[in-house]
Amino acid sequence: MSGTHTRVPSVLAHELPRPVPEDELAACPVGHVFQRLGDKWSMLLVILLGGRPHRYNELHRSIEGISQRMLTRTLRGLETDGLVRREVHPTVPPGVEYSLTPLGRTLLEPLSALADWAVLHEAEMNDARSGRGGG
Repeated sequence: MSGTHTRVPSVLAHELPRPVPEDELAACPVGHVFQRLGDKWSMLLVILLGGRPHRYNELHRSIEGISQRMLTRTLRGLETDGLVRREVHPTVPPGVEYSLTPLGRTLLEPLSALADWAVLHEAEMNDARSGRGGG
């Protein structure tokens, strides 16, 4: 990439080996992030927690269709990845509050860019799915 041509998307800046080795794919940090955020609930939880911290029951009531088991599992995964912090308050019964970590907060800007792209191109993608797209 030359100094004058800096608009090359970073995903295209380096050529991938062909075929892509399985171990390289398995070790790819981008794939790990997309696996985490590509499930049904993680991105929604990051967005909700991006607004403010929430208690567990408040999150459960805020998301129609999520089971307690799946909410717990998803929050634990986000916590394991360092994106969400779980804080237990010494009340009776103990109150548990979830918030984004500083690392989790850095995810809001790229998620916003992806969401903006999706909204901007929704009609084109719907047309392509229905066979009306120009491809």
